[in-house]
Amino acid sequence: MATYRLKTPLSEEDVVKLKAGDIVYLSGTIYTARDAAHKRLVELIQKGEKLPFELKGAVIYFVGPTPPKPGEAIGSAGPTTSYRMDSYSPLLIEHGLKGMIGKGKRNDAVKEACKRFKAVYFGATGGAGALLSERIKSAKVIAYEELGPEAVRELVVDQFPVVVVNDTYGNDLYEEGRKLWEQK
Repeated sequence: MATYRLKTPLSEEDVVKLKAGDIVYLSGTIYTARDAAHKRLVELIQKGEKLPFELKGAVIYFVGPTPPKPGEAIGSAGPTTSYRMDSYSPLLIEHGLKGMIGKGKRNDAVKEACKRFKAVYFGATGGAGALLSERIKSAKVIAYEELGPEAVRELVVDQFPVVVVNDTYGNDLYEEGRKLWEQK
């Protein structure tokens, strides 16, 4: 297990060095999107239309943040369960998405897309939304404002802590952790 500090957008060189279990501190711009926004993004790709942000090298955080308190960039911003994005993620990965942040397992199609197109799935700590929000320096809605907390936001993050769950080699931290535990 290694520790990395990476800036977004992520390159293929960035993601291929990561292995399941590595700790990563992300800095730069990431985007928020949950299932309703993912559906719209996929529809835009299928129609050949422009997306609200550059997908190449992007990282999407599966989060529906709470409203910010006065003086804060964002409210509590903990990860949401990722499997709801599984039907959309492979196409986004194919079109340049390099990272996703959420919680919980991903399906085989997502893991295969990560291997084939060189992307990673990061886990963020569930239940730590207030602490994670401290790493978000600015937040602005850039698409689908009518979705409220599920709108697409552009976040500027500084040293946002995540762990690699699925890497570009087909490794899965949840499966590896379980095997290690079962051996004991």
